[in-house]
Amino acid sequence: MQLLKAIFSRRWIAATLVVLLGMALMVRLSIWQFDRLAERRAANAVLAATLASESITLTGEPFTGDVAQLKDRQVVAEGEFDRENQVMLLVQSWQGRAGVHLITPFLIAETDTAVLVDRGWVPQTDVDDGNLALYDETGPVRLTGVVALSQPLSRYGNPDLEAKGPQTAVYRIDVPRLQEQMPYELLPFYVIQAPPPEGNTAPPLRELPQVDLSEGPHLSYALQWLLFTLILGGGYLIFVQRGLRD
Repeated sequence: MQLLKAIFSRRWIAATLVVLLGMALMVRLSIWQFDRLAERRAANAVLAATLASESITLTGEPFTGDVAQLKDRQVVAEGEFDRENQVMLLVQSWQGRAGVHLITPFLIAETDTAVLVDRGWVPQTDVDDGNLALYDETGPVRLTGVVALSQPLSRYGNPDLEAKGPQTAVYRIDVPRLQEQMPYELLPFYVIQAPPPEGNTAPPLRELPQVDLSEGPHLSYALQWLLFTLILGGGYLIFVQRGLRD
């Protein structure tokens, strides 16, 4: 009781208010991290359901829903690659080796619609030597992969936007920007092609995006802020008690 009266006395009231404010701030930060944890768990549940869902068969029908909901969905399609309108995604690496990704329109069978496909990495030496024809896939193909979202270009100092006319090399896969140079309709997303069943044995080398279903550091951060709150409050009480003894 004496300690409680002391911390609210004229001598200690200013310091007590500062400490209480600090403790309140730490508790608020802890609550914020718990909220972030709940959001992460909810997002993980949605992502897990997406990954477990059946593959979407691309039929060429116009897509009018929320494209963002398709991210990471598995897709399959029948059709052919259009080598004539292929572009290169620049500044890509594979295990430290420089190269590009081949972004090729995939003409969906029996339709006038295509989807851009990231066919994987090829070495820069083949680009410099003009050997990209080595990686052409001709004839009917069964495409498998996952949906990736268009990467809108920033209008500040972006060479893709400054370039005039059809582009053969880009720094980002902006589907609407590339639509301008295509002779057919593109779906509003692109597909990252899956590696072959036997794995990568030769370029184009492919890798599906790594999906993170962890809860992140939010729980540990929340507990840390609560611990800091207890340390600050307990330490202050000990400090005041020693002051009273002195």
